[in-house]
Amino acid sequence: MRFLADENFPRPTIRALRDSGFEVASAAEQSPGLADEHVLASCVAAKATLLTLDKDFGELVFRQSLPAECGVILFRVDSDSPRRFTSVVLAALQSRDDWNGFFSVVTNDRIRMTPLNRPSRDS
Repeated sequence: MRFLADENFPRPTIRALRDSGFEVASAAEQSPGLADEHVLASCVAAKATLLTLDKDFGELVFRQSLPAECGVILFRVDSDSPRRFTSVVLAALQSRDDWNGFFSVVTNDRIRMTPLNRPSRDS
């Protein structure tokens, strides 16, 4: 499974994910300053699930109906420790491999997944 870490995603966490065998590209490394719409489009094109701390992606996916079949994982982790944040992220990503097609919200103790498949208007 491939991931793209949004520009705001902590670099130490990205390194830890890579060290654990996850394929993680970084928007900050590849194209800093890219607008959220373009970050999402990059995920779709690369078939990579987005890792983010930015709640604006919910707006883009649900209100503006931008394509996101790649999946979006929004991390809402309460932690003053970067090590604890990384631990929660690693545990969440290791717990499953079906992130595509969902808008997921990960908290310290829960994963909530909302399917992104929208029924067609003709159905």
